[in-house]
Amino acid sequence: MASEAEYLEIGLREPVDPAQLRAALDAALSPGLDVLDAVEAAGGSLADRIEASRWRIELPEVDPAVLERAVSAFTAAEEIQVERMTKQGRRTFDARAAVIAIDTLPPSETPSGATAVPCAILELVVRQVTPSVRPDDVLSGLRVVADLEPPVSPRVIRLAQGTLTAQGEIVDPLDADRDGAAIGER
Repeated sequence: MASEAEYLEIGLREPVDPAQLRAALDAALSPGLDVLDAVEAAGGSLADRIEASRWRIELPEVDPAVLERAVSAFTAAEEIQVERMTKQGRRTFDARAAVIAIDTLPPSETPSGATAVPCAILELVVRQVTPSVRPDDVLSGLRVVADLEPPVSPRVIRLAQGTLTAQGEIVDPLDADRDGAAIGER
């Protein structure tokens, strides 16, 4: 899995300038891990502000039409039971209820790193629930309802996470703390 939308919440002993903190954290990380922003949160925990995530799943060697049929079966189902090992042991739970939106992208979309092999692309929005429903749980659900079995490992990318609007969009969980401008964005 990859992510373009990770957040870190830290507590400090004393107030510091967010731009200086961003620069110091960015300098301490390995190349390729970049701190884009630092914001002083006005209150409440970051975890309480994360309501949903948007994911892209690239499925190399899967025909887009096959994925479309599987997504139709997934959305038609009221409940899709999947099983996964958790900290509390093996659990069975509904992977369908947490999925707010699930769509295939047109075949004209070019996945990252793909060459001349078919590649179906799935985008989904998943609500944060307990137990959490992860992209691999959605893939398990597609296997349950449509026998979709990708021949190679999928590439999964978190595109966004944050507060969920009434329209189903995901808003940066720290937008309210920014005073209208991002600090230290590159």
